[in-house]
Amino acid sequence: MSRDNEEKAAVRAKQLREEIAGHNHRYHVLDDPIIEDHAFDALMRELIELERGYPALRSKDSPTRRVGGAPLPGFTTLVHRVPMQGLDNTFQQGELLEFDRRVRRLAEAERLEYICELKIDGLAVSLQYEEGRFARGSTRGDGFTGEEITHNLRTIRQIPLTLAEPVTLEVRGEVYIGRDDFEAMNEQRRQQGEPVFANPRNAAAGSLRQLDPRITAARPLRLFLYGLGEHRLPVATHDAMLRYLEHLRLPVNPHRLLCSSIDEAWEFCRLWEERRRELPYEIDGVVIKLNDLALRQRLGSTARSPRWAVAFKYPPEEKSTLVRDIVVNVGRTGAITPVAVLEPVFISGSTVQRATLHNEDILAEKEVLIGDTVIIRKAGEIIPEIVRVLKEKRTGAERVFQMPTRCPSCGAAVERLPGEAARRCFNPSCPAQLVERIVHFASRRAMNIEGLGPAMAELLWKEGLVRDLADLYYLEPSSILEPEIKGVGEKTVFKLKAAIEESKKRPLSRLLFGFGIRFVGERAAGLLAEHFRTLEKLRRASLEQLTAVPEIGPKIAEAVLHFFEAPATALLLEKFARAGVNLSEPAAAGTDGAARPLEGKTFVFSGALEGFTRSEAGALVEERGGRVSSSVSRKTDYLVAGDEPGSKLTRARELGVAVIDQFAFQELLKG
Repeated sequence: MSRDNEEKAAVRAKQLREEIAGHNHRYHVLDDPIIEDHAFDALMRELIELERGYPALRSKDSPTRRVGGAPLPGFTTLVHRVPMQGLDNTFQQGELLEFDRRVRRLAEAERLEYICELKIDGLAVSLQYEEGRFARGSTRGDGFTGEEITHNLRTIRQIPLTLAEPVTLEVRGEVYIGRDDFEAMNEQRRQQGEPVFANPRNAAAGSLRQLDPRITAARPLRLFLYGLGEHRLPVATHDAMLRYLEHLRLPVNPHRLLCSSIDEAWEFCRLWEERRRELPYEIDGVVIKLNDLALRQRLGSTARSPRWAVAFKYPPEEKSTLVRDIVVNVGRTGAITPVAVLEPVFISGSTVQRATLHNEDILAEKEVLIGDTVIIRKAGEIIPEIVRVLKEKRTGAERVFQMPTRCPSCGAAVERLPGEAARRCFNPSCPAQLVERIVHFASRRAMNIEGLGPAMAELLWKEGLVRDLADLYYLEPSSILEPEIKGVGEKTVFKLKAAIEESKKRPLSRLLFGFGIRFVGERAAGLLAEHFRTLEKLRRASLEQLTAVPEIGPKIAEAVLHFFEAPATALLLEKFARAGVNLSEPAAAGTDGAARPLEGKTFVFSGALEGFTRSEAGALVEERGGRVSSSVSRKTDYLVAGDEPGSKLTRARELGVAVIDQFAFQELLKG
């Protein structure tokens, strides 16, 4: 490579980084993109190719390095040269007026200018930029030192890795998760048998404190910046500072108001208390600050908070209601959860009739009785919870609720494993779990049975045609087409039967994932199937043999043991075998004796493929020794891009993963 070519490449790489940073800002911060996705992808692809051809051009602030890297051994600490202080809180108009009188007395001024900002309910962070480049970041910690979380902050796409100007400064703000993203994330965790987050703030805080940045990268984190630490910016007011941060392409909340009096600030507080439900994220109040930065310096701070700012906190909406009953729900993973059935009450934008009590320990701690009058609110403004019992309203007619020792759905004994808060039913044929298990079993990533969605699963259960997963393979079209079963056409039934027959050929890894064993996701199922090769060997494996499999820890191993030790599991597996369902993983050679040309290669699919579904394509990969993943990582060998590929294509190009079309994929299948 000539020196001249390298210099040209360096100039072009710089241009591309600046252009991509600008487009990222418009897309992730302003929500106002000005180019199509394919044009943005082309810029990113060009930069990736330049950095690959000239490794010396790779830099920490390149937009190609947005994905979390390897796990960290632990967090180090960063010292805040300017302490990150908390704020004094006010809860009533009178307290806000008293704050104004105190500040005017200290400032020796009759009237003052304030700026009001929404108080985001998230985790406070500090970002340090050196000559315009993101250098490091940390949590607030104790206000004087915080945990360094630079690698995790890099994964938040709203945070520019380079600023519009080469300035050195420290900015501060709040990382949060929006309402819709929070609900979607919790729903995914429910489906995977993982504990859900209590509220968006806890979810954001937990996401930023991950030692593995790849976990953080998968969480829908966002950010608003609202202040400065150490800096030398030529700004005289807070309002000017926020406008300058916007100029630097930093994310700043647009909902703010410059006020000429404390009365205007109070009206702003009242306005957003009424309108807070319109926002896509949680706020718990308004922050009121002096606008004049020099005046702030004069007023200074107390030991814990600045004298020139205060938070007006909104009280969480709480209402009293009656506990009509306490029942239990049985989830897909068998968790037995106590739930309070309430006298309906309207709170925080919706009518609440039930409130989870989580587990028997929390039920005992809160001392909730059937018939109690309780105070409820929505945790994180979303999840109904009982705050406390109004014991003074008890009449003596209240009743104690006892957690069941047997599953209310199937009658099987329930167990509480060591170290766990929930009791569980481990019967794989439990009716309460069955419909959800059928849907999961038939999903694309499991056995891929087209036409077997929630409605059909519910129908098969209600009509008594399916009592466990293996019953699917004994269904006869005539039984589904009985006259009393309405709304199911003959064509639909025969297509379903054909899809069920086709699913018998799926490899063991798909079957294992389809079982819905707690903690056994797609990755763990693949590792177990690849290691043991047959279901018989897997079911006879000891705890030591299971944990000897790379990436399989004690938690997964114990869940697998419990599944296979359940009496109903043996009958289930016997029925699968009699039905002719494949119970093995392809060995070192294909079933036809052919070589395995894709051995050790990992594929990800994005977009529609012509001639076969993604699941069918995945099966072809697995038959030839390859592995299919649902997400792109540095370990991905190929991304197969069909029609209208999604964000996986962008991620693959950022990581330098080989992107191939369907025709190249079919050539690889041929070896």
